[in-house]
Amino acid sequence: MTITIFTDNIKSWFLPYGKKLRVRLSGLGHEVKYVFNKKQIRQGDICFLLSCSLLVDEDSLQLNRHNIVVHASDLPKGKGFSPLQWQILEGKNKITLTIFEVVKECDAGPYYFKSKVIFNGTELYDELRDKLANKIIEMCLKFVKNYKSLKAFAQSGKESFYPRRTLKDDELDINKTIAGQFNHLRIADNERFPVYFQFRGHKYILKIYKEK
Repeated sequence: MTITIFTDNIKSWFLPYGKKLRVRLSGLGHEVKYVFNKKQIRQGDICFLLSCSLLVDEDSLQLNRHNIVVHASDLPKGKGFSPLQWQILEGKNKITLTIFEVVKECDAGPYYFKSKVIFNGTELYDELRDKLANKIIEMCLKFVKNYKSLKAFAQSGKESFYPRRTLKDDELDINKTIAGQFNHLRIADNERFPVYFQFRGHKYILKIYKEK
């Protein structure tokens, strides 16, 4: 098959995993291209849209027979932005991922199957993303290997939406314990969006690392 992997940010954290997926799919005998601009999406069988922050236009979606996204929630619950971070913040360590077909409406397309990624509660941001990305690779490979036998199912149940995270969402509460805010620390991006707190008229930035 002719397969395109599309990530809309050349600096995305997902790039090493997208390249890994490309190698794995190529090893199965498929013609695979990894692109970072929607103008590079070519005509083919499958386009995986992975770690994309912007919606893809209808013309681009028409190029492939299937346009596939893996979303880190049990759709239709948890549509929207940063579902992994929001759910870790809620105290969840078993996260359901849904692989589904893209439609015009946000995260609303029919899904093919779901799978879980399980965390132990100690992972920090890079570890969370690593486990998530490897589960995404696993699901994409399963989709391709079982392509002819898979059936799509309409989403059912009550939907919910996660909003886009803002700078305010990275603020800690100085009146709460570290233990009580540990999940908040776990989802902190030390380089791009570190957590912080306000105290005595100043803003203090915190970065968290595991001792090796």
